[in-house]
Amino acid sequence: MAGTIDQAKMKFSKMVNSRSYTRFNQTPDGESSHVEVKMSADTEEEEMDGAEQGHIGHEMYTRSPRRPASWNKWKICASVTVVLLLVCIGFLIGYSVHHQPETPPCPLSSTQQPRQEVQPPVFDNPKPSMDWSDVVKLLNETLTAESVQKRICEYSVVYKAGSSEDYLLADKIHNFFANLHMKTWDDEHFVKLQYPSSSNPNKVMFGSEEIGSPKGFLAYSATGMKQGRVVYANYGEPQDLAILEENKLNLNGSVVLMRAGKISMAQKVANVAKKGAVAVLIYPDPADYDGMPQDTELYGHVHLGSGDPYTPGFPSFNHTQFPPTKSSGLPDILAQTITADMAVKIFNKMGGNGAPKSFQGGLSNYKLGNETDPLLTVEVNNELIDTKIHNVFGAIKGFIDTDRYVVIGAQRDSMTSGFAKSAVGTALLVELARAFSEMVKGGFRPRRSIVFASWSAGDFGNVGLTEWLEGYATSLDKKAFTYISLDGVVTGEGSFKASASPSLQGLLQKTLEKVKDPVSSKPYDSRLSLLGSYGGTLASLLKPMEMDDGAYPFLTFSGIPSVSFSFTSQGDRSVDYKYFGTALDDKGHLEDVTKRKVSELSLGGAQVAGQMALRLVHNHILKLDVTKYNDEIDKRVSAIVCYTNQLKNAKVSKSESVSTKWLSAAKGSFIRASDNLKNYMDNSNVEDLEMSRIINNRIMKVEHNLLSPYVSLRDVPFRHIFFGSGWQTASDLENYLKDVIAGNTTLDVDQVLRKFALLTWTIQGCANDLAGDIWSLDNEVE
Repeated sequence: MAGTIDQAKMKFSKMVNSRSYTRFNQTPDGESSHVEVKMSADTEEEEMDGAEQGHIGHEMYTRSPRRPASWNKWKICASVTVVLLLVCIGFLIGYSVHHQPETPPCPLSSTQQPRQEVQPPVFDNPKPSMDWSDVVKLLNETLTAESVQKRICEYSVVYKAGSSEDYLLADKIHNFFANLHMKTWDDEHFVKLQYPSSSNPNKVMFGSEEIGSPKGFLAYSATGMKQGRVVYANYGEPQDLAILEENKLNLNGSVVLMRAGKISMAQKVANVAKKGAVAVLIYPDPADYDGMPQDTELYGHVHLGSGDPYTPGFPSFNHTQFPPTKSSGLPDILAQTITADMAVKIFNKMGGNGAPKSFQGGLSNYKLGNETDPLLTVEVNNELIDTKIHNVFGAIKGFIDTDRYVVIGAQRDSMTSGFAKSAVGTALLVELARAFSEMVKGGFRPRRSIVFASWSAGDFGNVGLTEWLEGYATSLDKKAFTYISLDGVVTGEGSFKASASPSLQGLLQKTLEKVKDPVSSKPYDSRLSLLGSYGGTLASLLKPMEMDDGAYPFLTFSGIPSVSFSFTSQGDRSVDYKYFGTALDDKGHLEDVTKRKVSELSLGGAQVAGQMALRLVHNHILKLDVTKYNDEIDKRVSAIVCYTNQLKNAKVSKSESVSTKWLSAAKGSFIRASDNLKNYMDNSNVEDLEMSRIINNRIMKVEHNLLSPYVSLRDVPFRHIFFGSGWQTASDLENYLKDVIAGNTTLDVDQVLRKFALLTWTIQGCANDLAGDIWSLDNEVE
């Protein structure tokens, strides 16, 4: 057996070592190639043919002596066997190579991954390209007094809403945003604006004497002609009207003369309309408008609300149609402005007692009026004009939470000259857009988006702004987390005032502590902060947000935390900036009241708005402190509890059925929920993007949840229970209880219980949502 095996080995060795070669043949067109394996028998014939033809191909061979025929047969069988063996071996090798066991491969770096195979995660988490100090440094380098001054000069002229010039200005801003490679779009609305008739001017007559035909006007006044005896009512505030009642002066059927200032013109008209007045005349008193010519005309509006008053609660898009309707804030009485010279003529013809000292201003011969005076005639012929307006938007998209954004806005229109009111704010809007775009090019990566908005028809009561909010009312509160208004940022020098929702007050304070006083004579590094220069405490700088404020609809209509601020003149003035609403609101007069520091103060305003916006889009967690509402809710609820206890102590009929237990429990629920959220945030990993987004969503809901869900948006647009207007507010309940205590009205128990219930459940509902998941709730209100 062993001998047979050795013999087989010898034969196989001879076969392998015999003459053979491998020829590589390639097809002429190069499309494919194959390998031919030739064994010795075939080779001999080819060698002879090749010799006869006189050439040798690419062959490798060795010669061996001739064998017998039987040997050739054996070689053929062996050759076939070898070929089959080689084929089998090749197949097994190929199979093993292409069918390796599936083991996890080593991870490739991002640069090694094929582009088409890289799928971004739901929550991308790029590391910040710079820390906060670097962000502020980059802003300071990009935003300068020179760049701000250049932009103010470029946008120093504003126009009437809906005019052809306003369209051109809107196009200019749109193109500016587009050239910065921002996402840019327009928003069209078709609204009703009121202007004086060009053929039938408004008139004022006292008896048979013509007082004048003023060019100034109050938009949205009722129209027609009314007569009545004239009564002077100072500023038209409630305490002024109380003094008239003490002097036995009934406003029913009268024409009321008032001076501008203290409160809005819409509030003045609404206050005297409740007393039965048929018409109102408003003039600028020299005591409030010192140094201004007495023939200066005033312009304004008297809609006690915002937006198009003929589509209340609805957006005025072109495709929407509504039955004839109007806002409850539109007055039913005539309203007209007159000059100080015209007011002098009226005072000189009036009779009655002299006005009390608190009613006297910069004119002479102030009287309250009496029933024997001639009738005063007021004729208002204003016309409603259907007008198309444009809002313009530009957006810098965030790199993580693109669908969350802060909005920075400014109105661009004016009824007359509007340098301080509109031009400065518009200039700062586009300058901040430029600066932020340059910062992104320089490496800044905002986590969230920034939207820049240029509003039209702001002088008619935030019309363009409010129509946009109405158009997207169901979604804006879930996406926009803050509004920063640039309207009237600079109106004077020497003081600083701000209005802000409580959740933004902490951020505002931190910002004012960091931004340097722009008009200090000291070197920049040694200057005081704005907070240090203007009062030292935020509380001394805060004032209530008024209805005419551009930030007011965002806060009270949409439930979005909002802030507005302004550099103003020092002193306790009834008018912040006397040139508002006049043809004298121009560059020269603003430079006079700011001591020619418009560009420096504007830079300070841009820094405040810019740093607040950047902080809101830079941090993992939104810089909105919901615990600041703890104090606001505690203050309001404590006041209501106090007045309720006074009713019970005075043994007012049925007051024992009014309980503050559940209202106090709702207050406690909110305070616990906000404190728990703060503790949760302090102990959470902010690098977890999904967790951060959940926390931010809870924070964003707070302001919106303080809009009362129990009133109609159409009838009560400003539904915020603390800062809105209407019967649903905490202040309305407080005032009602005070009137009952003072004996001015009787206690309506059903009305009080209803207000208690709705206020309680608005606060409790906000607390429940703030607490998070339903299994985390601690429901103490039964």
